[in-house]
Amino acid sequence: MQALLDHIASLRQPTEAARLFHGRGGRFPGHEQWALDAFPPVLLLTSFAPVSEEALVTVGQALEKRWAEIAPGEPLNWVFQQRDEFRPSNRLMAGSVPDTHVVQEDGLQFGVHLLQGQNHGFFLDMAEGRRWVRRWAQAHPGGKVLNLFAYTCAFSVVALQAGASEVVNVDMASGALSIGRRNHQLNGVQAGAQFLAHDIFNSWAKIRRAGPYELVIMDPPSFQKGSFVATKDYARLARRLPELVAPGGHALVCLNTPKLDTAFLREVVSAEAPGFETVERLPNPASFEDADPERALKVLVVRRIS
Repeated sequence: MQALLDHIASLRQPTEAARLFHGRGGRFPGHEQWALDAFPPVLLLTSFAPVSEEALVTVGQALEKRWAEIAPGEPLNWVFQQRDEFRPSNRLMAGSVPDTHVVQEDGLQFGVHLLQGQNHGFFLDMAEGRRWVRRWAQAHPGGKVLNLFAYTCAFSVVALQAGASEVVNVDMASGALSIGRRNHQLNGVQAGAQFLAHDIFNSWAKIRRAGPYELVIMDPPSFQKGSFVATKDYARLARRLPELVAPGGHALVCLNTPKLDTAFLREVVSAEAPGFETVERLPNPASFEDADPERALKVLVVRRIS
């Protein structure tokens, strides 16, 4: 784990939510299991393979040493998450986690929860997607947005803050949408936000009725048993684009799995929404650089041309 320890030894005190070490990207051979993230004032270490207690002690000592150098007098707070094919476990290793834990990105605030569940309420690798939505909303003031698989509604917060008039957030997880409501309250952008706790595939009539939309965001899970399987369900999503996106409008088409590449998304859009063209693939944050970009998060901007 030397590369991880070397990164810890050169850490700067983080002020915003961000990835600090991306072993998953394959740029540090032998470290593919490791990720280190900042959710100030807490650090989160994640392993995607079993870890010995001795290894955790070594990492903890490295963090303590560096924290004393960059934040003298401040407590080190860090959490360890063990990820595997069954159920993740989350352990507080040192310090504490705020009861109400709020992090920042680009001046906006988002609630997170590091001690429960697999996901934490805020996906760090989607930072460039959120920045694109901000630029889009600034360039299209008053635009109407549909946010499918909205989770905790970070896209919606960004869009409304940047000038969108309305965002319809749809997700079957009512708990996630409740966090999304709080995120809007945190940032003072409640007006214009709608929250629909529906199964998307059973709710097209209601979703379509609120349209058309100048921007549609599709950020589904790659695989969620009983809910979404990308290989068969992404086509079902893409074929709805013509009835959802206004003429000249855009869609943000997202997928995060190493098993499917950009060509898969391009082919799905081409086959199911022939009136759309791909404008660009957004870059991922530099901190998520991957030895094979096709294994990383894929975010395409597509535009309706007919």
